[in-house]
Amino acid sequence: MARRSEIDQYLSALLQTAGFKDYGPNGLQIEGRDEVRKLVSGVTASRALIDAAIALQADALLVHHGLFWRGYEGRITGWLKQRIAPLLAHDISLYAYHLPLDAHAEFGNNAQLGARLGVSADARFGEQSLGFIGTLSAPSSVADLAGRCERLSGRQATAIDGDGRALSRIAWCTGGAQSYFESAIAAGADVFITGEISEPQAHLARETGVAFIAVGHHASERYGVQALGTHLAATFGIEHCHIEIDNPA
Repeated sequence: MARRSEIDQYLSALLQTAGFKDYGPNGLQIEGRDEVRKLVSGVTASRALIDAAIALQADALLVHHGLFWRGYEGRITGWLKQRIAPLLAHDISLYAYHLPLDAHAEFGNNAQLGARLGVSADARFGEQSLGFIGTLSAPSSVADLAGRCERLSGRQATAIDGDGRALSRIAWCTGGAQSYFESAIAAGADVFITGEISEPQAHLARETGVAFIAVGHHASERYGVQALGTHLAATFGIEHCHIEIDNPA
């Protein structure tokens, strides 16, 4: 058993939340019961995840995408009320970590995705140093690397070929980090991997020769919160269960 406040303090220190400028608050977003014996993790604090956590009689919920985002007005109405009300009714705490979880060198989304792709970062790039870059042990083609991403994510990747070079220097940043592409190019990447692609990136890939692979926002960010939940379970001696709520985005 762990105390709600112990977990909050531990995660704030581990993820260095105070060092990030973010859209919404990182840390405890909903205060539930004091004692935590069962922790459920998931990517996003959706109603489906909250209902699943209630069914498992969770004491706390750990997510990457919390309740509050850019443009939040502070009104607890509509869909936001429908998410918050069950958490309050069942006295369940909600911990949410956005950019701090992307960035963490061991439990972060980028570190965990890189490990599964067989590459570790030797440098960082981009705003708040969120982008990772490293070298593959053996060079790859766009088709092979995109295929590896598809097998990992379970969905089709969007791949834009560059100039056909062998891919050695791999840059990546999970989620909606397509705006980091230019920084990845400047950092010397042969290919950039992220969750989403917008209209400008296809042209940049063709014009600069640096390939671009989008694997899905949700799919690229499955692994950090799982790793963090497993770590908390081992650290505090609590039960942990990860719940996957599918999202095609």
